[in-house]
Amino acid sequence: MSDLRTILKKLLKGELSVDEAEKLIKLLAVEDLGNVVFDVSRELRRGIPEVVLGEGKDLNTLLSIAKYLTPKLGRLIISRVPKELLTHLSEELSKDFSVSTYSRCGLVVVRGKGFESDVLRCRVAVVTAGTADTPVAEEVEAILKEFRCEVLSIYDVGVAGLQRVINAVKKIKEFNADVAVVIAGREGALPSVISSLLDIPVVAVPTSHGYGFGGSGISALTSMLQSCSLGIAVVNIDNGVGAALFTMLICRRISYVREVCG
Repeated sequence: MSDLRTILKKLLKGELSVDEAEKLIKLLAVEDLGNVVFDVSRELRRGIPEVVLGEGKDLNTLLSIAKYLTPKLGRLIISRVPKELLTHLSEELSKDFSVSTYSRCGLVVVRGKGFESDVLRCRVAVVTAGTADTPVAEEVEAILKEFRCEVLSIYDVGVAGLQRVINAVKKIKEFNADVAVVIAGREGALPSVISSLLDIPVVAVPTSHGYGFGGSGISALTSMLQSCSLGIAVVNIDNGVGAALFTMLICRRISYVREVCG
């Protein structure tokens, strides 16, 4: 089945059920802009919004993509926008859309008029080992808040001062978090320590802060992958977007159960 028309004809003839047609339609939708092909059905199919990587794209390309896709999708997220483009991009898009800009991580959220996000009944703690990890944390928080998750931010609780970790764990328990996203560079020990003290999933994010042998996030990533504390999922170095969307999928299921069960 190569197009929407074929699917609809088969549906009318009774050759497909409504459920079968819906599945095929969800798999079908892409938008071809010539040198860029977008999976415009991703949010419908997976609950994950379209995220455009800003790195390597000039201002005109980003504007063209945003102006074309936002009316179709309702919302578009642009990540890692170069600092020199961030202000111009936000100002130009604000003329036609609702725009939220996060300068430390270079994230821009563009919403069409009247767009309303899902409200996920879920609580997430976002914890960093150091203040240098804040840009990645901001990326995570921005995306989770876009889905109306309750977010508790706890910064600068690295294992060099273990008492800080204990205090952070107390705050997470008091907040009654469903998931914790733990962000750390250097030796990357913080997710293992926090995971060992909590009964919730931990999403570990290694950052590129660190120098010398094993620097640029290599030691942090290796340490997190080798963690002996169970219940940790690890994303790639500085991958705040991946961590946020993985967490959001967990939150979506938690929210669904809460809505069904009351």
